[in-house]
Amino acid sequence: MRRVCFSRVFLPASLAVFLFGSCSPVAPNFTLRTIEGKTIELQDLQGKVVVLNFWATWCPPCRAEIPGLLDVYRKHRSKGLEIVGISLDRDGWTRVSPLMHELNIDYPVVLGNNDVANAYGGIRAIPTTVIVGRDGKIVDRVVGYMDRQKFEDEILEVINS
Repeated sequence: MRRVCFSRVFLPASLAVFLFGSCSPVAPNFTLRTIEGKTIELQDLQGKVVVLNFWATWCPPCRAEIPGLLDVYRKHRSKGLEIVGISLDRDGWTRVSPLMHELNIDYPVVLGNNDVANAYGGIRAIPTTVIVGRDGKIVDRVVGYMDRQKFEDEILEVINS
């Protein structure tokens, strides 16, 4: 179900729009680099449904949800889905790179920083997944593990809206 956050209260999107009008916040832009040195800038992805997945290699729920993210990404990227994994590992690529290879992660992964985490309201727990609509507005934020089916249901609702 699509939700919009108002002062940390989640409402179904249809109710939020009825009560408050369409006022989803615009996702803050960021510029980060992949291990290959490619620049990922959120504003360059406008027009796609973008999933920002904040995670770390030492986080068991983060590792557990990656296969589901990969399945959904591979199934729906042709429909305009993009996932950006934002690692919050303090040891950087020395920890992230081996896990990327182990899990065959083929969506872009970047190293996050405090500025990006704070721009998204402060990432207090991981995994945290932020879903950004084609218009660049945040349509959902999920804190904690999200199973593959729930993730796909959320993504299809945004892709088809």
